[in-house]
Amino acid sequence: MRAVEIRPGVRIRWVEVPGATPARVYLHGLGASSAPYYAEAVAHPLLAGRRSLMMDMLGFGISDRPAGFAYSLEGHADALAVALAKIGLRRSEIIGHSMGGAVAIVLAARHPEMVRSLVLVDPHVDPATPALGAPGSRGIAAYGEADFLSHGFDRVLRDVGPHWAATMRMAGREALYRSAVDLVRGTSPTMRKLLLELEIPRVFLHPEDAPPSGGRELAASGVQLVSVPNTGHNIMIDNVEGFARAVAQQRLSV
Repeated sequence: MRAVEIRPGVRIRWVEVPGATPARVYLHGLGASSAPYYAEAVAHPLLAGRRSLMMDMLGFGISDRPAGFAYSLEGHADALAVALAKIGLRRSEIIGHSMGGAVAIVLAARHPEMVRSLVLVDPHVDPATPALGAPGSRGIAAYGEADFLSHGFDRVLRDVGPHWAATMRMAGREALYRSAVDLVRGTSPTMRKLLLELEIPRVFLHPEDAPPSGGRELAASGVQLVSVPNTGHNIMIDNVEGFARAVAQQRLSV
């Protein structure tokens, strides 16, 4: 485990595998942690040999949970940019799952010097409507913050299933709630519009039976749409071989 202080007393931490550059930086989804979700794929022969950083965003996994942090998509992206600069990384390949995909898009838009290319793993690219009982960020964001902290977190943790619960229980409750609220709200312009306007190589991985909405527009803007069979939302876990092959085969040079 490694760490970098991004402001006094606040550290982002990650698990790193040494290798060749350009580095690959892996970002997790809401309520997750990068190493449990990506480690098997990072070790796959098709992806091995590259410097790989499985980073946890503030509030999640092994990173710190500062109380005064906004936990917005922009806040996460800016914190990661500080961390990458202090590590000495520029123009890395950023691989982001779900919320991590949204943060990766914002990182590329706000800090283009840090991002060589994007691999988005079933990412959030559109705002959504909160709804109690809905899965993921929509259900979390439907609570008021006080209600979520007092009883909503325990209810969500009970309902998400054992895999997600294993990492969600590591998250700061404020971080989980505020990140979900901002993810549902989205950015302005939206993550989709930011993605369409980026001029770097971009790959959008999705389950074979769940193509993204607006796929023609994404493809027309140069986004490579890649379906991965036998997967749900957690593509890198559901089909490690398919995920590794999809990432390794993409033409991400610029």
